[in-house]
Amino acid sequence: MQDILTNPLFMFVPIGLIFYFLVMRPQQQQQKEHRLAIENLRRGDTVVTAGGVVGRITKAPTKEDAEVTVEIADNVQVKVIKSTLSQVRAKSQPVETKADKS
Repeated sequence: MQDILTNPLFMFVPIGLIFYFLVMRPQQQQQKEHRLAIENLRRGDTVVTAGGVVGRITKAPTKEDAEVTVEIADNVQVKVIKSTLSQVRAKSQPVETKADKS
């Protein structure tokens, strides 16, 4: 029994468990939260693209859509692929449409 406890290979088990709980598990949880945030995008949400462009969702995307329309300046809208969104910021007021302004 004492040979098993002094075996250097036996130390890899606790090191592997520590690595899993300190590195891998938190990363998996962050990926899950990010995926849920991307799936639940709504009109008016502020997003940041992988390129660092900050904008606001102007068209409510469906879950099947691969693209979203993002307003990056007044009357400047671009289509962005959902997978390139790196961050969804705090929810904000919906963007005013032309019908709202009239």
